[in-house]
Amino acid sequence: MLDIKLFREDPQLIIENLKKKFQDEKIAIVHEIIELDNEYRQLKTDSDSLRAERNKKSKEIGAIIHKEGAEAAAEIKLAVTKLNDKLMEMEERERVLEVEIREKMLVIPQIIHNTVPIGKDDTENVEVERYGEPVVPDYPVPYHIDIMESLLGVDLDSARKTSGSGFYYLKGDIARLHSAILSYARDFMIDRGFEYYIPPYMIRSEVVTGVMSFTEMENMMYKIEGEDLYLIGTSEHSMIGKFINTFVDEDTLPQTLTSYSPCFRKEVGAHGIEERGVYRIHQFEKQEMIVICKPEDSMYWYDQLWQNTVDFFRSLEIPVRTLECCSGDLADLKVKSVDVEAWSPRQQKYFEVGSCSTLGDAQARRLNIKIRNKDGNYLAHTLNNTVVAPPRMLIAFLENLIQADGTVKIPEPLRPYMGGKEALVPKK
Repeated sequence: MLDIKLFREDPQLIIENLKKKFQDEKIAIVHEIIELDNEYRQLKTDSDSLRAERNKKSKEIGAIIHKEGAEAAAEIKLAVTKLNDKLMEMEERERVLEVEIREKMLVIPQIIHNTVPIGKDDTENVEVERYGEPVVPDYPVPYHIDIMESLLGVDLDSARKTSGSGFYYLKGDIARLHSAILSYARDFMIDRGFEYYIPPYMIRSEVVTGVMSFTEMENMMYKIEGEDLYLIGTSEHSMIGKFINTFVDEDTLPQTLTSYSPCFRKEVGAHGIEERGVYRIHQFEKQEMIVICKPEDSMYWYDQLWQNTVDFFRSLEIPVRTLECCSGDLADLKVKSVDVEAWSPRQQKYFEVGSCSTLGDAQARRLNIKIRNKDGNYLAHTLNNTVVAPPRMLIAFLENLIQADGTVKIPEPLRPYMGGKEALVPKK
C-alpha cells in the first residue's frame, strides 16, 4: 500500500507505474482515491471548525446559567445538541471514507524499482546470470517420478485415494533425502548468521491482507471454515506477521531470520495439477529467509538473499540461473524480484526453484511495522527469499545427480544428513 501523500503530491508517478505494470484499468481508481481523499480532508476541516464552535457554545452555557439561570440557556443548549448531531454524521462519514480509501489503495501496486525490466508477463523475464555448467548427459534422464519409483520412494496412488491430485507420500530414501535437504538448508542459513524459527502454520485475516495482494490471497490461501484463520502458503506470511503493530529498535537491525514450515496452496489458475509429478502440488515444505531492515539497506540484502540460494544449490552440484522478473510479472506488493531456476537435463531447460523479493515498505505500511530511533519512527523494509522447497527441489537433485547405472549421487555436504551414504541405489 502506498503512502496517501503520494496520491496528493505526485499521482502521475502512480499512473506511470500502473502503465509499466500494464494495469491501466486501475488508473480510474487512482482518481477515485484522490477525490475521496479530497472529500475526507475537507470533512476533517469542517468537522474541526464545527467542533470548535460546539466547544465555544458549550462554555457559554455555563456563563449564561451563572448569570441568567437555566431557562436562559435553553436556546444555546439546543444549538449545541444540533451541532453534536451534525458532528456525529460527519464523523460517521469520515469513518466510511477511511475504509473506502484504504480498500481502494490496497489494489494499487507498489512503485517498482527503476532497474526492473518492462514486460507484460513471465515470457518477458530477463536472464541475469548462470552458475554452473548446464550438462546434458549422454544417457537418458528418466522422469523424476520414475527415478523416485525406482528407489521405492514415492506413492502417488495412495495419496490420490486419501487426498486427491496434487498430494503425495514420500518414503524410504526419498523421504530421508527430503528431510536431509531441509536440515542442511537450516544449518546452511544458521551458518550465514540467520536466526532459526519454526512459525505458526495458520494466520489471521489481518495478517494475510498485510503480507499479500487480494489476487494472491484468492489464488493461494486455504481458509479454515468457521474461524478467522488461514493456512500459510509460505512461512514468510507468519514471519512478517510476527512484527504486526511493532516498533523495532533501529540498533537491532537488520533482523535476518530463516524459517521452516509446511506450505499449503490452492494453486488456482495453475495449468492443471500433475497426476504423476511433484512439481506443482497443494502441500510442500520449505526453508525461507526473511529480512527486516532500514530502507537504505534493502537492496544490499536483496542481493545477499538471492546469492544465498545460488550458493546453496551450487554446494549440491546443481546448475542454476537467476531470472529478473519483469514489471508485468511482479506481484503488486513487490518492488523487485528475481527467480532462481535450476537446470533440468531431462527437459534441457531451467525451471523455478525459488524466488527472492524486496517489498519496500509495502508490508510494513499494511501491518504497521515501524523502526524506532532517537529522531522518530519510520517504516521498515521487508524482504524474503526461498532457500529451498522440496519436493520441487528433489526434481532438480535427482535429474542432475542420477548416474548412468541409475544410482543417485549424494554430494559431500549432504552425506552427514543421510547417514554417510554416498549414493542411492535403485531397488527395482
